[in-house]
Amino acid sequence: MTAPLLILDSLSVGYGGAPVVDAVSLRVAPGEVLALLGANGAGKSSLMRAVIGLEPAASGRIVLDGADITALPPERRARMGLGYVPEGRRVFPGMSVRDNLEVASFAAKAVRTGLIERVFALFPQLAPKSGDSAWRLSGGQQQMLAIGRALMGEPRLLLLDEPSMGLSPRLTSEVMATVRAIAAGGTAVLLAEQAARRALQAADRGLWLHLGRVADTGDATVLLDRMGDDPDFPGTPLATGPCDGAV
Repeated sequence: MTAPLLILDSLSVGYGGAPVVDAVSLRVAPGEVLALLGANGAGKSSLMRAVIGLEPAASGRIVLDGADITALPPERRARMGLGYVPEGRRVFPGMSVRDNLEVASFAAKAVRTGLIERVFALFPQLAPKSGDSAWRLSGGQQQMLAIGRALMGEPRLLLLDEPSMGLSPRLTSEVMATVRAIAAGGTAVLLAEQAARRALQAADRGLWLHLGRVADTGDATVLLDRMGDDPDFPGTPLATGPCDGAV
């Protein structure tokens, strides 16, 4: 079994003393897609913000490639290989597609050019629009650009928060196919989604959050079978200990 790149060990995050992420444990290996599932308010975004360093951990540990990064600032985590795409398609609307990608990398010009070409290979729709302002792009194209910007940092772990939000089923399928392609290149992906079925179809494993706690976890195919047509799946949280949610 491949050693995990990311380990969360009983991670808790809270606001005003109230936990929104409660003792969650998980692991993500290089080249693996882990779908982080749950309804709005389940704690998915808070967990991701804690991993990237935008929210403090109340307790527990965040370990990246064997190093404890729980107390490190976001910029240090980014330099260690974390990439983050928050929900909302955050791009610079007045800048061109190419400039949006250029400013997302601190690499030398020759390296940046190669990275941009790699983004265009993943998202062919963006290439002919490289000189267009980002505000002219469709919602799906803006999401592609947002993901492309994160890839310009050559992340070892990519965190995607609700990338299908507001997209048509066709565009959602395209984005999920690209997630698989990114993972095939060796990047670990933590994919937060309310669209559970589509996320699991793109994932290797899934972890379901309910009110901040792990409610179910396992192989994506197994979770899809358990879902069936039950809109209330997975039900109530599991009792988890350190790294119990990581299998």
